[in-house]
Amino acid sequence: MSAQVLVSRPPAPQTVPPHSLPVRSVEAPYNTGESSSSGLATSGFRTAKYLLEEWQQAGYTSFYQAFSDRDGSERNRHEAKQLAAEMEARAQRSQADSTKKLGERLLDVYYWRAELEREIRDVTAETHLLLQCKNRLQTALDATDVPFIISTDNLHCRERREGGELVRDGAEIELIKEVELIRNVQELLRRTLEQTIQQIRMNRDAKEKLEMDWSDKVEAYDIDDKCGRHNNQTTDIQFHHNSSKLEDNASTPESWAQYSHDNIYRAERERMASINLRSLIDNILQDVSEDLRSQCDNVNSAFAKRCEEVEDAKRKLEDHLNKTLKEIGDQENNIAALKQAIKDKEAPMKVAQTRLYQRSYRPNVELCRDPVQFRLVSEVGELSESVEFLKQKLDEAEQSLRNLEDTRMSLEKDIGNKANTLFIDREKCMTHRTRYPTVVKLSGYQ
Repeated sequence: MSAQVLVSRPPAPQTVPPHSLPVRSVEAPYNTGESSSSGLATSGFRTAKYLLEEWQQAGYTSFYQAFSDRDGSERNRHEAKQLAAEMEARAQRSQADSTKKLGERLLDVYYWRAELEREIRDVTAETHLLLQCKNRLQTALDATDVPFIISTDNLHCRERREGGELVRDGAEIELIKEVELIRNVQELLRRTLEQTIQQIRMNRDAKEKLEMDWSDKVEAYDIDDKCGRHNNQTTDIQFHHNSSKLEDNASTPESWAQYSHDNIYRAERERMASINLRSLIDNILQDVSEDLRSQCDNVNSAFAKRCEEVEDAKRKLEDHLNKTLKEIGDQENNIAALKQAIKDKEAPMKVAQTRLYQRSYRPNVELCRDPVQFRLVSEVGELSESVEFLKQKLDEAEQSLRNLEDTRMSLEKDIGNKANTLFIDREKCMTHRTRYPTVVKLSGYQ
């Protein structure tokens, strides 16, 4: 080390020829002649040498230079040793501080990794629950096809009612309400299903972001953990030039933490939206199932009431038909009696007219308008009038019989129509409605 320290030292004295030595002038004493002669005799030798003081000064200079060099070398060695120790301690402190900061960084990475794992589990579980709700919505939507088919089939069947039975009654009004309700429910379920699918997609996007962030943190944790395990005795350490530069695209601790925070916040927001949507789906499925079953009960009640009304009307019509048939029989007997009564008047008419005819042959003055003649004429008039009354009554009876026959036919037709209506409502509609889905099925459960 001392060989590298540059020390300013005087040049060593060199042997030079006498003629090149400087001539030192010596002043002679002012009052001695011997000194002058002696100086002349030795002048050549004296000028070729250093003075004793110069020799001594040169020795002192050499001694001082050697001492100075040794002292500088010792000081340099001490400083170098102290510097090496300080640098070693500094290097150890720096390495320890870096290791400590790596440990702190590992704690930060582990914290955010754990938070990401927790949020990933929560989002995954929530997405699974939302998928179940989606399946329930799809099942409920498929289940509404059966009520819609039943309701429309009931309406089409009731179009086959005949005559006056083709009426817009309470059952038909409730059926139309049911069809409209089912259409609205289907539209609501379709919109909710689309919203659920969109929410599932957003949940999966948020989960993908979390998983990518988690994967990066796992890799960064492994790298930092490996870096934290490096020490001076590690065998796989080596020089990496230009590794100490900062990358242009490197993030700051604040932006790094904010990135994970934003991902978690977005996932939590989507998870809360998913929870709210699941609650909405539960309410929707419960409401629509109850509404559909309630409307189904209303339709069934309307059908039952209508069937009772038709059955009562049919029973009354049958009673009237029986009475009409009895009256038709009585009227037929009455017509027969009237005809017989008219026929029975023929003989008295013949007798009265024969009497009048024979008495018209009385001679001369015997052709008298006696009381007998007046009575016979009156009898013929009474018989003719009776016959006319009987014929008039006969006409009325025959017209009444025709009316009764028309009424019978109308009653029989009405009874047939009502029987057809009862068959449609009871055997077709109400039997078909027994296949109406239950509340559990309409709620989306299998």
